[in-house]
Amino acid sequence: MKKKIKIDQKKCSGCRQCEIVCSLKHFQNLNTKKSRIRVFLDEDANLYFPVISGPITEEECKSKNNVIIIDGKQYDSCALCRASCPSKMWFREPDTEIPLKCDFCGDPPDPECVKVCASGALSTEES
Repeated sequence: MKKKIKIDQKKCSGCRQCEIVCSLKHFQNLNTKKSRIRVFLDEDANLYFPVISGPITEEECKSKNNVIIIDGKQYDSCALCRASCPSKMWFREPDTEIPLKCDFCGDPPDPECVKVCASGALSTEES
């Protein structure tokens, strides 16, 4: 069985410790723009959304359903998508523009972001 990182947006406090530890783990310096996880804030709802980088794509999604609903509020699905694509630079290494993808901190998977998540928003589960 494979492990995966489970996200519970309702528990995220927005501390961004996951971004910090990911940056330090993979680049040995503090630069959250190089992190493979991003925490976005919906200011209207005062909700934080951790998003972990996923598959690398060469072209943008052509999906016609660009809206998802969470707790009765509409969100642009692109903002919560995990893919590293040409239209989203937040999952690209800022100096080289190389796409970033979560590697679960090695083999066997031992995600640092889950270890530092004090709110319990990030956890691992078998898939």
